[in-house]
Amino acid sequence: MSTLTRDNQPGTGQSAPGKGPGSAHHAAASQTEGADHAGTTPQGATPAGTEPDAAHLTVVRRPHVGRWIAAALILFVVAQFMWSLITNPRYEWGVFSEYFFSPAVVQGLGLALLLTLLGTVLGFAFGTVIALLRLSPSPLLAGPAWAFVWFFRSVPLVVLILVFYNLGYLYPTLGLGTPFTTDYWLVEFHTTLTITSFAAALIGITLHEAAYASEIIRAGILSVDAGQLEASAALGLPARVRFFRIVLPQAARAILPNAFNLVIGLVKGTSVVFIVALPEIFYTVQVIYNRNGKVIPLLLVACVWYALITTLLSIAQYYVERRFARGAHRTLPPTPLQKLRAGIARAWARLGDDPQGPSQDAPPARGIPGSAASPSTNHAARTAAYQVATETSGVTR
Repeated sequence: MSTLTRDNQPGTGQSAPGKGPGSAHHAAASQTEGADHAGTTPQGATPAGTEPDAAHLTVVRRPHVGRWIAAALILFVVAQFMWSLITNPRYEWGVFSEYFFSPAVVQGLGLALLLTLLGTVLGFAFGTVIALLRLSPSPLLAGPAWAFVWFFRSVPLVVLILVFYNLGYLYPTLGLGTPFTTDYWLVEFHTTLTITSFAAALIGITLHEAAYASEIIRAGILSVDAGQLEASAALGLPARVRFFRIVLPQAARAILPNAFNLVIGLVKGTSVVFIVALPEIFYTVQVIYNRNGKVIPLLLVACVWYALITTLLSIAQYYVERRFARGAHRTLPPTPLQKLRAGIARAWARLGDDPQGPSQDAPPARGIPGSAASPSTNHAARTAAYQVATETSGVTR
């Protein structure tokens, strides 16, 4: 009769594999040997199953020698230039301050801003029409639009202004009347009296800006996914609604950067109207330094005014682009103020670094079972500053 035992197979007298008396003796010996080895862990080694304490590790920052050399060279050049600005008497900062807010200069600045504003509004309005014509499937519309863009991008702005200013040499009178004749029986006006220097400058700037703006707008429209147009057309939306409510808001993200660059270029481009004796800021300072011979101080007046206007437009560009980026990014880029706060927080955190690490005798951190020793006051301040820098690095929607 077979019997069932713990160490034997049923009905046999043989031991199970690994379950016989010999195996039990070997297991006991192994446990004793493991206990002996556990008690003799080498000093400084990390026991198995545990992790090293990260608080005692020293963080070694990677040296950026090239960055430091480039930064030192840039600082040296800037310091040398600033020193020359202060010590060189030929800059004549007294003359600069005398004419910076003079009525003639301020009036010339106002005229330059007026030309910029009108040229931008009219140029982009006309450029939008040209862009839509270029996107038309009809060659009778796309062909003339392409020819317009080709011609007015080929001719320099100063040449355009001179041509319109001297248009009276070609056409003494203009008007409406019988086609293919000079019988202007409906309306007639003298060209030389109608197209003044301001009108010639405005017409030239408008057509020049329209040619470039049309390409910017056309590229922005083409950047919109074709599926958006197909989906809106499938919903039965009118073409006007599709363009102004679906296509244009999405195309604005691609249009705005180049559009602002074009406007900033136009601010400085208005200086070419001096060719028709229009008293904008550059022409005004030319007239003044031709009288008193103070060339450099008065040119600095114009340069500083142009730099101020460009800076204001650049700030406006940043915030407008940031607003339109809400539909494309989950986290908006930080503002300059937020970047400054994050930089200050990171610098403050570096100042509070403790190279020795927290004390070994410090009690464990509360609420964290098995955690290492709690950090010191400097380490806590460093952690809080790092959290502020992380939170202010971007703004969620």
